[in-house]
Amino acid sequence: MTSSSAPEAPVTAAALARAPQPRGRFITFEGIDGAGKSSQIAAVVALLRASGVAVDQTREPGGTALGERLRELLLHAPMHLETEAMLMFAARREHLAARIEPALASGRWVVCDRFSDATFAYQVGGRGLDRAKFDALERWVHPGLQPDLTLVFDLDPAVAAARVASTGVDPDRFEREQRDFFVRVREAYLERARLAPQRICVIDADRAPERISVDIERIVRERFFS
Repeated sequence: MTSSSAPEAPVTAAALARAPQPRGRFITFEGIDGAGKSSQIAAVVALLRASGVAVDQTREPGGTALGERLRELLLHAPMHLETEAMLMFAARREHLAARIEPALASGRWVVCDRFSDATFAYQVGGRGLDRAKFDALERWVHPGLQPDLTLVFDLDPAVAAARVASTGVDPDRFEREQRDFFVRVREAYLERARLAPQRICVIDADRAPERISVDIERIVRERFFS
C-alpha cells in the first residue's frame, strides 16, 4: 500500500525570517577602577567576532543617549546615595529596553563594561546602600535577567590607584574616593562572586595583560564554544 502523504513544502526564506532567533549571550566585565578591564573587553569582542558571533559592545552607566547624559551626572555631580543608586538603575532600565534586550532577542551577543554587580559593589559595598533597597531595584529593573558570564578583575586597591594616577586623566568623583572605599568595593565584588559562582569568574588582574588574555580566552571558549 503506497503512502498518500503529500511531500513536505520547501522552507522558504520568508519562513526562515519569521523563525525565532536563538537568544544571544550576555557577558559583563567588572572590577575596581584601574583593574585593567578595557583592553580585555576589546580582546573578547575581537575573539567573538572572529568566531562568527555578532556582538554589541557597550558600557554602564551609559549605552544610550539618555544613559550617557545620566553618566555625566553620576560621575561628576554630588548627590545623595539613594539618588545615585536610583539613577544607576534608571540608566540601566533604559539601556536594557533600548539596546541589551533587543540585541539578545535578535541573537546578538552583548559585551558590557559593568552591570548590576557594579552597583552592588560600589553603592552597597562602597557607600553602604541598604542591601534590601538594592535587591528591590534589581528585581524591578531586570527580573530574571543576569549575565551569562561575568568576569571580575580582582586587584589590590593600592595597585589600582597607582594605575589610575599614571594615566594623567582627571579623576571622576568615584576615582577620587579614598583607599578604604575601594577596599570595601573589592570585598563586595568578591562577596557577589561567592553568591553566584556559576556565573562569576574572578580574574587575578595583577599580572601581565597577555597572561590575563590567555585565561579569559580559555574561560570564554570553555563556557560557550566547547
